[in-house]
This record gives sequence, structure tokens and C-alpha cells, in this order.
Amino acid sequence: MSKVRTVGWFEQEAQILHATKAARKVKLKVVDVYTPYAVHGLDEAMGLRPSKLTWVCFLAGLAGGGSMLALMIYTSAISWALNVGGKPFASVPAFIPVTFEATVLCAALTTVLAFFVRSKLFPGKKVVPLERVTDDRFALELWAEPEEARSFLEGQGAVVVQEVP
Repeated sequence: MSKVRTVGWFEQEAQILHATKAARKVKLKVVDVYTPYAVHGLDEAMGLRPSKLTWVCFLAGLAGGGSMLALMIYTSAISWALNVGGKPFASVPAFIPVTFEATVLCAALTTVLAFFVRSKLFPGKKVVPLERVTDDRFALELWAEPEEARSFLEGQGAVVVQEVP
């Protein structure tokens, strides 16, 4: 028989954490884990690498702030230089508030866009959540032979085990 997606439902946080670690230990492919809230240590149990989203955010903020500062220096000192009361043409302290706002705006928008692209959660996409995972249940989804997955999940204390089409 071929491999299928099998979901096991658990009632407690400790059970899902233990089952995820055990699944990786016996070399079962963990597709995803669904929980109603963030579970500490679950990313390590799933074997996920640290996110690169922080670097995307940092680089986008750096680019946004740097380009805004360059634009203001160019417009006030090079393109349209006006001597107002003897003030310097490139008065960097005056540019700090706008530079900060541009940094935050570019970092936030790019981070949200990168998150949607990476997680394939585009606005308008139909996502059918598993029943009760947003309320009080925990679900572990495996990619394995049906019999192997069923026996493993039931051995870990799953309340319900079902195959996902």
C-alpha cells in the first residue's frame, strides 16, 4: 500500500510534544502539527530550522531607512539646496524621524509579504483547518503507511486517528 497523510488527535500539550519527538525518532515523516496555541519546544521536536524571517526584516528595514535618508539628503543638499537661516544643507538630525518611520514601514510590510510567500498563505486562499485544533485539541499529521501510522499514533495515546484525503 502507498503512503498517506494520517492525523492523530491528542488532548494534552505534553502528549503532542512527546508523540512528535517519538515520530522523528522512529523516522516517520512529520507533515505538520496543529495546536490551539504555541507549544514551547515543538519547533525543536519537529526538527525545524530557525526562521530567516528576522534577517528579512532587518535587511528590509536597513534598505528602507537607508534609501529614505539618501533621498532626503539628495533632495535637500544636491537637487534643491536652499540656504534657510544659515542651516546646513544636509541636516541629518532633522531627517531622523522620517528615516525611522520609513525603516519601520519597509521592515513591517516586507516581513508580512515574506511570511505570506514562505508559508503559502496568500490572502483569499481556502484553508480548511482541522476540526477543533483552534479550540482544545492537538493534531499530529504524519506521512506514512496507514497501518504503521495508525499503530504508532494509537501507541502514543491519540484519541482519534484518521486518514486525510
